Amino acid sequence: MLTFIIRQMLENDITFVQEIARTSWHHTYEGIIPRDIQDRFLQMAYSSNRLTQRLTTILFLVVIVDESLVGFANFSNVTHVEAKLLAIYLHPDSQGSGIGSALLQRGLNMLPSLSSLFVCVAKENTIGMHFYQAKGFEKLVEFDECFDGYPLKTVKMVKQHEKG
Repeated sequence: MLTFIIRQMLENDITFVQEIARTSWHHTYEGIIPRDIQDRFLQMAYSSNRLTQRLTTILFLVVIVDESLVGFANFSNVTHVEAKLLAIYLHPDSQGSGIGSALLQRGLNMLPSLSSLFVCVAKENTIGMHFYQAKGFEKLVEFDECFDGYPLKTVKMVKQHEKG
């Protein structure tokens, strides 16, 4: 059985979070989003300054296996009862191990007043789509967006959270 620790992100985790984001994005979006657009997004969204800000403004969880950071999830409260799951990213070697499910559940447990959790997923990200569907997320709407100048089909999903 895989043993891991889930905890809040710390400032000294930032470099590792950046590496997991890069590795996971390149693995997941290869053939979906051009690499140069991925890299521009990652530089902006996962800059040290942005991650430092997120330490105090959102729920940002990391997961540690054998003293190595292998994944993270971050949640942003929209209202007291609704939140957005901004990301669950795992190193490709850790996918399918139950870690993503544990990260999602820990986040839900740490947002006890939550009734709805929203997530947006690239439609072609079949791994992500299957994961969220298996966790009880339902499709709300599919839309076209311009992701840094690149057309992308995106699916917005919601998970109704039962309290208790």
